[in-house]
This record gives sequence, structure tokens and C-alpha cells, in this order.
Amino acid sequence: MSSSTIGHQDRRLFAIGLALVTYIFFTICDTCAKWMALSGMPPTQVAFGRYFVQFAFMAGLLLPQLGLASFKTGRPVLQILRGFGLLGMTAFNFFALLYLPLTVTSSIMFGMPLLITALSVPFLGEQVGWRRWMAILAGFVGIVIIIQPWDASFHWAIFLSLGSILSAGFYFILTRKLTETETTASLQLYAGLVGTVCLLPFALANWTWPDGPLTWIIFLGVGLAAMTGHQISIIAHRYAPASILAPFGYSQIIWMTLSSWLIFNQPPTLWLYVGGPIVIGSGLYIWMRERQLAKKAVRPVTTADADIAAEKKNAEAHPARPLPVAFWPPFRKR
Repeated sequence: MSSSTIGHQDRRLFAIGLALVTYIFFTICDTCAKWMALSGMPPTQVAFGRYFVQFAFMAGLLLPQLGLASFKTGRPVLQILRGFGLLGMTAFNFFALLYLPLTVTSSIMFGMPLLITALSVPFLGEQVGWRRWMAILAGFVGIVIIIQPWDASFHWAIFLSLGSILSAGFYFILTRKLTETETTASLQLYAGLVGTVCLLPFALANWTWPDGPLTWIIFLGVGLAAMTGHQISIIAHRYAPASILAPFGYSQIIWMTLSSWLIFNQPPTLWLYVGGPIVIGSGLYIWMRERQLAKKAVRPVTTADADIAAEKKNAEAHPARPLPVAFWPPFRKR
């Protein structure tokens, strides 16, 4: 399915399966990025590879078909700001992976739905009730439990992960605004273009060539896994609403834990088992609350509604002529 395809179909089980596969690819992306950073490659070069692969692939796919029309957009400033949001999300996360276990960075990232809900008030003008504010507060308490700021083992790289979810919050808020008017192709291209252009000088300044076929595969795997995950996610959202797919994002903690433990020998800590369920539970509560509010907002159309709509349509098609003065209520004969 091409990135310019529009329309939806109702195949929810298939979409859920795609969503689960999506988070496997996102885990592969983070695992490859951490591997490259630990092997000595600068995180800026790893991030550059992630965006360059995405941009090169999408440009090679779209430019022969659409030409420069692929970049057509009515909101270039928001497109670029969205690209910076995604760039911040990736760069902060890749630097954090150099110092923190995958289980910690992924658990902090699970606070992103809470942050997006909070940011939707000032940026989208949405209403958030006291129940969801309490869930947001509980979720951030869970994050504090995970990062343990009072513990001697607290690492400053935690602030990089917090910067990552803040950037991600702005990225998804802008995505929500731009999807009203912009094509998937333009969103993909601008995101890749901004990251590639901004990271190119930093990548070239400390460029380190991969030293073998395996290293090349892992280096390219960062971009390929990220791009594949995003493409599968787009397809999944064509077959089921986002409200159905949202909870399955938490399945990533399973893959992140396995990768961290088996590949990098960094098992989860006790506090992850305490704070992680709080963060996940808060996110799931916000998801259920939003679904409940959405159901209330959709009122079934009754026969009376249909009659009113028909009368309104008929009135618009046949506007009434002014009544003679003799028929106005003050002059009507009694």
C-alpha cells in the first residue's frame, strides 16, 4: 500500500497483529542504535543514518512518481517544526541509550501519552477533566519511581529521556494538526529531510566508518527498522481506529526487556516492576476514559432528528415568501 493511499477498512484483528509487529521493529531500531553507540560510533551519526535511510528510501519511492509535488504542503512551518520534534525525540533517546538500559528508556517513553494529553490543552484547546489529570499525575509519579532521583545510582542521562518524551509530545501534537490537511507522503519526506539536513554537519564532523559487514548491517538497520515500523503503523491505522490500537504499544516493554537482558546483560531493576505498572495503568486509564467520552459524544440519530433535518433541507430548498401584512400576528383578525 503506497503512502498516498487514503481510506479505511474495518479489519481490527489484522490491524492489532500489525501493531504488535510494529513495536518489534521499534525495539530493533533502539537495540541497533544502542549497539552502535556502545561500539564507539557517535550518537549523532547513528541518528543521521536513521533519517538518511528513511529520506533516501521515501524520496526514491515518491519522486519518480510525483516529482517535486511530493513536497507540496500548505503548512511548511508546521512541517519543519514537526520534523524538529521528531529529531529531538530521536537524538535525545539515542544519547540516553548510551548510558541507560533499554528498559528504563522505554518505561519513560510510556509516559508520552500522559504528556500528549497534558499538552493537548494549551496547543489543541481540548478539555481534560479532573480524572485524566489525576491519571497524568499518577503516571508521572510512576516515572519518578522508575528513575529514582534520590538514589545514589541516579544518572543525569535520565534528563535526556525526559527531553525525548517532551520532544515526542510536540511531534505528535503537530502530527495531529497536520494530518487534517497534509498527505502521508509529505509528512514522511519532511520528517526525513529535516533530520538529515540538521544532523549532516554533526555526523561528518566525527564520522566513523563501520568496520565490517555486520556493523554496516546494524548501522543501516537503525533506519530500516524505524522506517518499516512507521510504515506498518500507518497501514495498521487504516484497518482499525487509533483508540483500538493504542494499548498494544505497551507490548514493547516485553521486547525491550528481553533485548536489554539478553543482548546487553542489563536486567530490569525492582523499581521498574513498581513504577512501570503505574505508568502503564495511567496510560490505559486515559485511553479508556477517552473512549468513554467519545461514545457519549456520538448520539444515535433518532426519527425526530431525521425529521428536523428533512424540514431544514426543505426550507433551504424552498425559502418561504414573506406573509402579507394582514397575516402578521398583530394585524390578524380576531
